[in-house]
Amino acid sequence: MGNRFGLVIVLAFALAGCAPPQTEVTPLTAEAKAYVQHLNLSGVQMKSTESYLKQSITEIEGSIENQGDRALESVEIMCVFYDAYGQVVLRERVPIVKRSGDPLKPGGARAFRLPFDDIPSSWNNQMPSLVIASIMFAR
Repeated sequence: MGNRFGLVIVLAFALAGCAPPQTEVTPLTAEAKAYVQHLNLSGVQMKSTESYLKQSITEIEGSIENQGDRALESVEIMCVFYDAYGQVVLRERVPIVKRSGDPLKPGGARAFRLPFDDIPSSWNNQMPSLVIASIMFAR
């Protein structure tokens, strides 16, 4: 039933002559690339838990510290999961500092928790690569 509901929404947008809303993906600007050196991910660890529905959930927890001189409105990282042969099996971009919260101030740190429940079974069960994908500076 859930798939039909999503299809109905897509069809409704198509019939109305417009596209469904897209999530905004902000690329890493030159200014942000230069600032990455001031961000520190620490205490990063991975654990696996089981949900109430007996589904396996992999969680990555840690914290990000802003060692620079600018406040950050949002920070997203790209999590890249690999198989035993080094092939990418999942690439997911997730926020670790969200726009809806308070900015991450200079000298500040913030904990993050990233749950994943859709990792392919071919994943090698190793820590994924974590790469800063986007930084938006607070105004």
